[in-house]
Amino acid sequence: MILAGVFLALTINPQDLAVGGACLGLAAAVFLFVFYIHPDASDLAPHRTKLDQLLERRDAIYDNLRDLKFEYRAGKYSAGDYETMKTTLENEAAVVLTEIEQATEFQVRRPRGVKAVTTERGAR
Repeated sequence: MILAGVFLALTINPQDLAVGGACLGLAAAVFLFVFYIHPDASDLAPHRTKLDQLLERRDAIYDNLRDLKFEYRAGKYSAGDYETMKTTLENEAAVVLTEIEQATEFQVRRPRGVKAVTTERGAR
């Protein structure tokens, strides 16, 4: 029995032990990752691009402008306050629209509808 253990110890290469240990460690890491690490809810949510965020901000500014106009007509704001807030929102909208244009500038632009000039031979 002792002779078999000595024989086995002599036939196992240290490199084989290192490879076996690495495989065992990798299997343990995969097991832990699969069964014990749970993703956060934010990992499952769809990621919004910068363009999506800018479009959402643009829509919010337009809604604010519409609400401001309604509240001014309802008498909640004076003419001076209305013009100040309106100018601020319009300037913010201009900045956002510029950023949207810059973000879409890097996308592939489709050529505008160029009408082909056709000439018909024999047409009078």
